[in-house]
Parts: sequence; C-alpha cells; structure tokens
Amino acid sequence: MRKSRPKPTLLKDYHVIIPASFFGMILGLAGLGSCWRVAAKLWHLPTWIGEVIMLLTIAIWLVLLLLYVGKWLWARADALAEFEHPVLCCFIGLVPVSTMFVALASAPYSRAIAITLFVVGAIGQLSFGVYRSGQLWMGGRKPEIITPILYLSTVAGSFVSAIVASNLGYREWGPFFFRGGLFSWLALESMIMQRLYLLEALPKPLRPTLGIQLAPPVVGCVAYLSITSGQPDAFAQFLFGYGLLQALILLRLLPWLFQQPFTASYWAFTLGIAALSLASLRLVERGMTGVMQELALLLFIGANIAIGSIALGTVRLLLRGKLLS
Repeated sequence: MRKSRPKPTLLKDYHVIIPASFFGMILGLAGLGSCWRVAAKLWHLPTWIGEVIMLLTIAIWLVLLLLYVGKWLWARADALAEFEHPVLCCFIGLVPVSTMFVALASAPYSRAIAITLFVVGAIGQLSFGVYRSGQLWMGGRKPEIITPILYLSTVAGSFVSAIVASNLGYREWGPFFFRGGLFSWLALESMIMQRLYLLEALPKPLRPTLGIQLAPPVVGCVAYLSITSGQPDAFAQFLFGYGLLQALILLRLLPWLFQQPFTASYWAFTLGIAALSLASLRLVERGMTGVMQELALLLFIGANIAIGSIALGTVRLLLRGKLLS
C-alpha cells in the first residue's frame, strides 16, 4: 500500500513573516502625528489627536519589531534572502529609521527612552548605510533595478537623524547628519533620474516606490529647519519648492502608478506626503506668511486624507487576510 506523502511542516508556517518594508508605516504615521503636533500650536487644534496618532505609531512599531525579530529566529532563510536581495535589502534601513521616529514620538513622555531609541536608531542607520553603500561601490548592479529605494540606505537615515538629534537637544550632531544626507541625496538623484529617463518603465509592482522620490527634498527641508533658527532662509525655501515640484509630478503620474491593485507598498508615499505638510507647517511656524499659510492648510488636509486612506486600505487588507499576500 502506497503511503501518502506527508505535507512539509515548517516552524515558519505557524508564524507571521513580515517584510521590512512594513516599517514604512511607522514613518508615515509618525510624520502625520508630527504634523498634528505643530498644527495644534498654529491653529489651536486638539492636541490629543496628534498624541493618539503617536501612541498608535509606537504600538504598531512594537508589534512590527517583535515580528521582524521573530522572522530572524523562525524564518532565517527568508530574512537572509531579503537581506541579500538587490532591491528589497534597502527596506531594512527602515527598521532603525522607524526607531528614531518612535524616539520622536515618545520624547514628551520619557526623555530617557527617547534618547536610548535615538542612539540605537542612529547607530543602526549609519551602520546599515555604510555597509550597504560599500556593497554598491563594488559595482555589479544592473541599471534596471535602480529605484528611489536607494535613498533609504543613507539619505532618509541621515535626515531623520538630524531631525531627532536637534529635537532632543543634540544640535551639534544635527548638521553632521544633515550634510551626510544632503550629499548622498545629490549623488543618488542623478543616477535615479537617469534610470527613469533612459531605461524601460518600472514594472507595476515597483511603481509605488516612486513615492519615495518625494521624500528627500521635503524631509531635508524639515531637517534643515531643525538645525537652524530664525526666519526661514532661501535654502529652506529651495528645498520646499523642489519637493512641491516632485509632488506635482507624482500627482500627474497617479493613473500610471495605480495600475495595480492597492497593496501595503503604497505606504512608500506617506513619508514624503507627511514631510511635505510638516515642512510647510514649520515654515509658517518660523514666520513665513502669505501664500505659505494657505498652502500649509491645504497640504495638511491633503496629508490627512492621503495617509488616512492608505491606513484604511491597509486595515481592509488585514481584515480580508490579504495584507501579506
């Protein structure tokens, strides 16, 4: 009698295995919470809304961190495959960057915890950025797989480090990180633009990563405002203006970008969306008037609608059991 072949049973079959890209949720939510904190001061809005968003961000980060650490324990092969993947590996940089955002979220409640998280996150992002950049410098990368994801390794981490360091009072470290992020962005920007202009169009699954293209100028603007004081100078306005141009280009591309069904990958847009709104709010907070005041209100409303819609879509996928499909 022929015995039936037993189905393979792996420990990982009984656990949730998340991609590192899920930490992008933390960047968008924390960015939106930061917008509400500033907006509450400017327009006398309820302060509890921003704090609820921040506390929700911390809770989601804790869950994701536990699942990601678990991934290295019960699905090490998957974790290593992601680490060695030429595209997906860059998302790992979101882990320390999200940790610094949580430091920012927790700062009003516990300075000791905030400083600890910042130090861990800053060292983590710098270590990963140096390691990953060293790999890129050795060559062998196909031009077709160059995407804005590359910004996550050095640009995002450096700018966020500058923001959090300045907010926690370590203002001498802010310029150090800002300069690293600025020149990394300028070096990568031309390469990414060349790929987008000259090679084949990005495949549909990778198109949401174009949302990251919005982030460098506006996160850089927030970082620059964090390390300076007084009336915003021309350079801050240059950064904001270029970010606004990127946002308009992405709006023009929305029909092309949304040619695939909604997935969690659309969280790639949220950091840039939140930072664009936050930059405008910071500019108004620092004394800019006129059109910037109206623009700040419009961008704040837009950020809430966009990030709220993506969050609701993610919850819907979760309830349908399709979030990880």
